[in-house]
Amino acid sequence: MTTQVQDRIHDRRELTAALLRALERRHEVLDAIVDSKDHAEALTTVAGLLDTSEAYAEAVLNLTFRRLTKDERLRIQSELEDLDAKLEWTASDRPASTGRNFRLRPFTPTDEDAELFRRRCAEQEEDGTPWSQERIEKERAEGLKRIDDESAAWFVCEDTAENSSVGLVFGELTGREVDVAIWVAPECRKKGYGTAAVKHSRQELAAEFPGTVLVVRAPA
Repeated sequence: MTTQVQDRIHDRRELTAALLRALERRHEVLDAIVDSKDHAEALTTVAGLLDTSEAYAEAVLNLTFRRLTKDERLRIQSELEDLDAKLEWTASDRPASTGRNFRLRPFTPTDEDAELFRRRCAEQEEDGTPWSQERIEKERAEGLKRIDDESAAWFVCEDTAENSSVGLVFGELTGREVDVAIWVAPECRKKGYGTAAVKHSRQELAAEFPGTVLVVRAPA
């Protein structure tokens, strides 16, 4: 099974589990929503109550009353069991995949971001030959120009719990599509950062390039 397919199954599994927890604790969830001042507060409160991300909490807030029936709860439980059977790894294996301590911030011309970009480019080859430093700096300069021209959006992936940069997301506008590439630092791989990057980049890039189709390449 490819990494991309596994990520999609995992993403769906986490969403389904959050919905099931919300239905099992429906009275607490409803009280939390009613007691909240506004949507933002309800989102934060429900996410904390269900130990899930705000993206999944949003799905809980969008639940309709018809989803509260016993038959619906049984159907969601069955879906969760089916997804569990398909998974090759879970959130306990790759804790960063939940995205709870993860964020994307815009790529900047700073030395710190430049060094992270150089690390990523050190893995790039053309005809079996690694990129030269000149090629790397040219690629970075051209990327920054496209960001200024609003034809690209680059982001640095950060683990807020560790206060560290763990990867990069590149969004390049081509017609009505956005080609999305994700790079995770070697020492941070197989921890779920790629999955978290996919989840967060959807929202960020949809805001940057509304009305476009996101084409995501499998994380490294």
